[in-house]
Amino acid sequence: MAEHEHVRVAVVGSGFGGLGAAVRLRREGITDFVVLERAGSVGGTWRDNSYPGCACDVPSHLYSFSFAPNPDWPRSFSGQEHIRAYLEHVTDAFGLRPHLRFDSEVKRMVWDAERLRWDIETSSGSLSADVVVSATGPLSEPKVPDIPGLDTFPGKVFHSARWDHDYDLRGKRVAMVGTGASAIQIVPSIQPLVSRLTLFQRTPAWVLPRVDRPIGAAERALHRTLPFTTQLRRGLLWGVRELQVQAFTKHPGQLGFVEQLAKRNMGRAIKDPALRAKLTPDYRIGCKRILLSSTYYPALAEPNVDVVASGLREVRGSTVVAADGSEAEVDAIVFGTGFHVTDMPIAERVVGAEGKTLAETWKGGMQALRGAAAAGFPNWMTIIGPNTGLGNSSMILMIESQLNYLADYLRQLDVLGGRVALDARPSAVRAWNHRVQERMKRTVWNTGGCTSWYLDASGRNTTIWPGTTGEFRRETRRVDLAEYAVLRASATASAAPAGASTASTAAAAAPDASGGSRADGATEVDA
Repeated sequence: MAEHEHVRVAVVGSGFGGLGAAVRLRREGITDFVVLERAGSVGGTWRDNSYPGCACDVPSHLYSFSFAPNPDWPRSFSGQEHIRAYLEHVTDAFGLRPHLRFDSEVKRMVWDAERLRWDIETSSGSLSADVVVSATGPLSEPKVPDIPGLDTFPGKVFHSARWDHDYDLRGKRVAMVGTGASAIQIVPSIQPLVSRLTLFQRTPAWVLPRVDRPIGAAERALHRTLPFTTQLRRGLLWGVRELQVQAFTKHPGQLGFVEQLAKRNMGRAIKDPALRAKLTPDYRIGCKRILLSSTYYPALAEPNVDVVASGLREVRGSTVVAADGSEAEVDAIVFGTGFHVTDMPIAERVVGAEGKTLAETWKGGMQALRGAAAAGFPNWMTIIGPNTGLGNSSMILMIESQLNYLADYLRQLDVLGGRVALDARPSAVRAWNHRVQERMKRTVWNTGGCTSWYLDASGRNTTIWPGTTGEFRRETRRVDLAEYAVLRASATASAAPAGASTASTAAAAAPDASGGSRADGATEVDA
């Protein structure tokens, strides 16, 4: 990477969000961009999560880009290896390789208020960019609980997202900590191999059957020959999920029927009343993520599996101790304990116009205008930002909506002309967040009686979108300049070479719609 390389756009991350942004930039005629990736290949969470049984719980034809349909998905719910291969294919098909910067972890990015640019320090060098698109994703940094004695455990310890494929689990005594989406795929995959599996369950999950099947050669040939059949299939999958949204967002009581289906699913495999009682949730289905598996319950019923209905409290040598006092001797501990979602580590590395990090700005809870722009961080946009997550459909739909917003954002900068930046007004961010949180009050995620990773430390839901994907698409179709302060560089800064320093030329502080003011070396003008 050149010492003083400057690009129009720097994209951070090469998962679905980052690659989608790169494709959209090229389709908009923008080629002056880089994709900064900390690892040595693309794929994001589908590269990092390679644990046994890893697969998507959204149908393949919906969990793919609308502009890059794949007629050759091998299963209705495809595995990690197929999804990763799909992302490699997208990278090659759209000519993204020249833009990729592997082994380039972003260490820090700082807004230069005079030059209206982001100065970015990475593990492979430094560069600057007019616009930053952060696509690190909420499922990128594993979370391992602070367990007393864990550092003295003599056996093997790893997180599901950092699976150690060199460690052979055959014949081992294994502790599985957690009962989320990863754990219910791992448990049935390793249960036949291990001598003893102890599952630590703080909260049981609602589990529905996963109606998975191979997609035959004739069916794939039909999709290749008649592409509209792929579009039709995708449309049907999308429509069914759109119709389900009201039960999650407005009428959680309607989900009682789904609970009965989940209980019947459990009853078919779990005959022991005591085990069934352990596995039955006491909260409304949908409050936590609904999990899909047809093999999880049968695995738990096997004689070499113990379900401990409490969390892991401490480790004493090779002994793991649950909160209820029960103990087990194990050779390995696998954590399926999720990710840093509401406290994303990238936020510690982004320094905005006022010299504060994004983490400091979000100390009271994440919030961003239309899930994309944070006040005080000009020309910085995030993909899968606050309140853009889903509880029942494909995140690719939300990503593509945010790409529409990104494309219009860049068009607006072109129309405004010159050295210009857009900074989300605090009043606009607050208004958007208020609307989202008011709608959230009726949802099953807030009223269902559970504690989930959707909620931050203060109990506020900062992750989920309380509406349909169609609604979000409409809300992000265009950039409303009234929601932004338009910043222009001073004449001195505009004329200075990219590597040169300039004296501060603080312009008049202009109030934003909330009564605040700006004085940061750039001039704020009316749109």
